[in-house]
Amino acid sequence: MTIAIIAHDGKKAEMVGFIKDHTELLQKKSIQLIATGTTGSHLERAGLDVEKMESGPMGGDAQIAGRLVEGKIDMVIFFRDPLGKHPHEVDVSMLMRLCDVHNIPLATNHAAALRLIQTL
Repeated sequence: MTIAIIAHDGKKAEMVGFIKDHTELLQKKSIQLIATGTTGSHLERAGLDVEKMESGPMGGDAQIAGRLVEGKIDMVIFFRDPLGKHPHEVDVSMLMRLCDVHNIPLATNHAAALRLIQTL
């Protein structure tokens, strides 16, 4: 199983904390993490193993969307900052739309991510 991990700048610390809190479960289930570049760098600094794409504004969201369309992503956890303005919002919308098109579970906040992780 592969889970895509994405977080807007204001949510990166929260995302790292969330993933660290669930590392044992993720490792036990042999789950591979893939992340946009900056989020992935934060996860690596926290000692987590993750495959990094480009940063979101540089095409990382689109790279993850491509993998999703190819059937290589099983779940997306994307901690969004709903109050911030983001230069790559078009890519974010595209990724979220493709999750719906391909019936991929998508969590956009901590509570939803917790529910998805609990299903593992």
